[in-house]
Amino acid sequence: MLVAIAMLLAGSAGAVILARHAIARPFVYLLSFLATALAFGTGVCGLFGLPSALVLPLGLPGMGAHLRIDALSAFFITVINLGGAAASIYGMGYGRHEHAPQRVLPFFPAFIAGMNLVLLAGDAYSFLLAWEFMSLASWALVISQDKSPENVRAGLIYLAMASFGTLALMLALGLMASAGGGYSFEAMRTHEMGALTAGIVLFLALLGAGSKAGLVPLHVWLPLAHPAAPSHVSALMSGVMTKVAVYGFIRIVFDLAGDPAWWWGMPVLAAGGLSAALGILYAMMQVDMKRVLAYSTIENIGIIFVGLGLALAFEGAGMPAAAALALTAALLHALNHAVFKNLLFFGAGAVLTATGTKDLEKLGGLIHRMPVTAFMVLVGAASISALPPLNGFVSEWLTFQAILLSPALPSWGLKLLVPAVGALVALAAALALACFVRLYGIAFLGRPRTDAARDAHEVDHWSRASMGVLAALCLLIGILPGPVMDALQAAVGPLAGARMPVQSSVSWLSIIPIGESRSSYNGLLVLVFMAIAMLLAVSLIHRFASRALRRAPPWDCGFPNADPATQYSAASFAQPLRRVFGAPLFSAREQVDMPRPGDMRPARITLTENDPAWVWLYDPLMRRVTWMVERSNRLPFLTIRQYLAVVFVLLVLLLGVLAIWP
Repeated sequence: MLVAIAMLLAGSAGAVILARHAIARPFVYLLSFLATALAFGTGVCGLFGLPSALVLPLGLPGMGAHLRIDALSAFFITVINLGGAAASIYGMGYGRHEHAPQRVLPFFPAFIAGMNLVLLAGDAYSFLLAWEFMSLASWALVISQDKSPENVRAGLIYLAMASFGTLALMLALGLMASAGGGYSFEAMRTHEMGALTAGIVLFLALLGAGSKAGLVPLHVWLPLAHPAAPSHVSALMSGVMTKVAVYGFIRIVFDLAGDPAWWWGMPVLAAGGLSAALGILYAMMQVDMKRVLAYSTIENIGIIFVGLGLALAFEGAGMPAAAALALTAALLHALNHAVFKNLLFFGAGAVLTATGTKDLEKLGGLIHRMPVTAFMVLVGAASISALPPLNGFVSEWLTFQAILLSPALPSWGLKLLVPAVGALVALAAALALACFVRLYGIAFLGRPRTDAARDAHEVDHWSRASMGVLAALCLLIGILPGPVMDALQAAVGPLAGARMPVQSSVSWLSIIPIGESRSSYNGLLVLVFMAIAMLLAVSLIHRFASRALRRAPPWDCGFPNADPATQYSAASFAQPLRRVFGAPLFSAREQVDMPRPGDMRPARITLTENDPAWVWLYDPLMRRVTWMVERSNRLPFLTIRQYLAVVFVLLVLLLGVLAIWP
């Protein structure tokens, strides 16, 4: 694993040295692919092997840098490097169109190396150092196109949120280190914390990991940063980096914080349910293709945290088998999201390369000009919409199976909260289908709305190859989820206290998460029945339909006009939902400018919306911070007596905190 990380860092150094040479791009992406492929193999082997540990003479004096691979880190190493390998292949072709490759190539392998170092870290210092390295490398990629003021603003907000998340994680790890007497994870793991300290650690971990993952209301950076970055970097940030945040939460709360109390699941469930519903509602309002995908990441992260919250609730209530099911659902959805979200961002990048735009209102008819990309994006859209027999359905179905076990929970608070969260997840699943019908239909179906869409062309074979591999994985995991679920049990067992039944031994490749009398799923049979139904329908049509050639105008929605502007637009498709949910949740407004009779100006409708998290939380906070900064400008002009007085007051306050701290 260290060899793979060294290869990635060597790729960063090589990109700097070869910055002005044409060989820089293939060198960096080929070396990144080889390194991530090696790391992927290491992660797969780690799922089935014994934990391995290493201490390097680096880091804090007398402690060193603890590196460790166990089943949990091995699983996330597999997920991250699968996405990294696919992005490296995609970058071989997509990188040709970069306006400033020297701003991307050095940081791309460094970003992947930083994520892997987080997963290897076995002590607080190494973990936080790798976390910051990952954040700074990704920030450099976000602002790679620094000529755009929007990208610079996105980078600034991302850096601020990343710093906040690091601070929260540092406080959480510091509390555990003070309780355990050491900064290594092993020392933290062997010492129990008090109930109050453990609860504070839970909330700090939720804040720190949630800010990096994009949980509501910590999500404000995500829809700004992901569209600003190059498409293969957006795929890594959305499909992969958010899983590092999930890993950080699991490592701290499930592994290091000790046995959970029953109420630990409640804040996690609430945050996950709200993120799932609000994230997809945000996505429905967007016309930028990459912003749609960025907001849908919030929804899927919410579903993952719902699974984690259920696992905490079940484990705290003494239901280890149910906790194993919920944790398996969360980990499987983390893998599935990495696969189909990378695929969709690659498709968005292909559309951007072919047309020069990611605005849905300027696309249309791409299925005729980009048939391979259109098919791959269709697979990704169906998977993220949780349609069987693809992989997105399996993990969401497992999440609902865990939700259905909630009546056995002893706490009435959880008995009321879990069904409410289940309703939010069900709403999110239905809206996700509408959202991606909208995205796919507006972008790929109908008639081209602009010359750019009319003149589009298929992308290079590197991009198509990477999308093809991910599309195949969407289908493979969907029809054969049993072996994947069994592989996850090496990570699930130590954390949940139980393992799910072996699924590979179930006949006909079915999965039975609870009991055969309650529920089962067989993706292969679903695929076979769908194929038979399709072939039967085609054969019946050809057998009984007339062969006479008939010509008729297509259905035109009552507007017999060939102008593409008469088609449904992205805004009009979302109008019903915007009018139902947009006004109360996002302050959405429609302003219509209708010219008077005789005025030749075109009628215009202007849509405005606001993120309530930004309006009610971050904007007032920024004003307070600005006010404090302006007042702090007086500090350099204090006298020596005033400086000594300030130091004395702060010292007394700190001593008071130490005196009352339990």
